[in-house]
Amino acid sequence: ASTVLNDIRYQVGRTGAVTPVAMLTPVLLAGTIVKRASLHNANEIERLGVMLNDTVFVEKGGEIIPKITGVDLNRRTDQSTPIVYPTTCPACGTPLVRKEGEANFYCPNEKGCPPQRQTRFEHFIQRRAMNIESLGEGKIELLIDRGLAQTPADLYSLTYNDLLGIEKVFLDEETGKRRVVSFREKTVENILSAIERSKAQPFQNVLF
Repeated sequence: ASTVLNDIRYQVGRTGAVTPVAMLTPVLLAGTIVKRASLHNANEIERLGVMLNDTVFVEKGGEIIPKITGVDLNRRTDQSTPIVYPTTCPACGTPLVRKEGEANFYCPNEKGCPPQRQTRFEHFIQRRAMNIESLGEGKIELLIDRGLAQTPADLYSLTYNDLLGIEKVFLDEETGKRRVVSFREKTVENILSAIERSKAQPFQNVLF
């Protein structure tokens, strides 16, 4: 399908890699509405020759993940503008680094960059790792925000009184809808039980 590239948002992952994500005019593709697609890295943007406000071709890699595969140059207008890759982290402002021979830019602020901390927690609690059920993205963010957990190791020091009653309202940027994450009695009990059970995970899960 073809659609318009309206903007690019830069996401910071667990390893600090900064990934450009294309924000598209919604288009129907293989049965679903696609609003965004990966652009992978600065090299891919340069290879495609894509610019903001271009009409681009979008495919689903493996019928699942949308990706931009080309630009419709016949529909390029004077509204198209070059993409300037950021030199600082979009989340914490730290200057980005690029290792020789690698395509990705990285944020080196491992301990202070919010999305890096968040995604390290999410990696730690997933099924293939410590399998801590009852903890999700919103709850992790709330724990970090309240200073209750700065590293995954801090999860094992949490107590019932630490958690009970804390809450936060999250706003979805795309839909504008509000979502409340709160720690009530049953939620706290489930979280603490899941943390305790995670101590029995086999070593390969810990290593992962």
